[in-house]
Amino acid sequence: MPSDSAPEKPEKILILGGTKEAGELARDLVSKGRDVTTSLAGRTKEPAPVEGKLRIGGFGGAEGLAAYLKAEGITRVIDATHPFAKTISANAVKACELAAVPLDISTRAPWQKQPGDLWIEVATLEEAAAALPEKARVLLALGRQHLDAFSGRTGCHFVIRMIDPPETPLAFGSYDVITAKPSPDPDEEAALFREHAITHIVARNSGGEGAYAKIVAARAMGLPVVMVGR
Repeated sequence: MPSDSAPEKPEKILILGGTKEAGELARDLVSKGRDVTTSLAGRTKEPAPVEGKLRIGGFGGAEGLAAYLKAEGITRVIDATHPFAKTISANAVKACELAAVPLDISTRAPWQKQPGDLWIEVATLEEAAAALPEKARVLLALGRQHLDAFSGRTGCHFVIRMIDPPETPLAFGSYDVITAKPSPDPDEEAALFREHAITHIVARNSGGEGAYAKIVAARAMGLPVVMVGR
């Protein structure tokens, strides 16, 4: 006899991405035959390729995201954004409530201080800027949207690593720009530190493996890391 039950609705997944882990998650789900769209904020001009569909740009707040979920028939949202991407994560919670769509949160665990780590632990970027000593040569391992707290800090030389080159000069008195992604190899990170005579590293405790090599290199070289907590 034919079944009276309605056919199961195919799953349509939206991944809020921008991390290495989000890309790996998309690849795994697509390999299992899921309909996956990954959303990126669009801060990087040439993002790494992702499996499945790609959407770039904002949604217009929580209400805009909720409208998108309904219009596209999204059945599940996975928040795999950067641990410090507080705005989109908060919007995702509200949007999924408004649209009655399940939300999974896939956030990296923070790094844990290891023997040999010389961490100066602070709560904000402003505290990180204030913690730097005079004449420090500082690697800023941050996104471009997090540099303002350091632009008024005098007495230091900043080595700023960015994926895309700045479109206009930065508001720093003394700085160099490196346009590159962080290396996953601690030896390559250590070579970079030596080349630029780095004395301090500023990093946010984003967790994960992709950017951990700089922490390993700093530990091996005895360099202080000003670590901004979550």
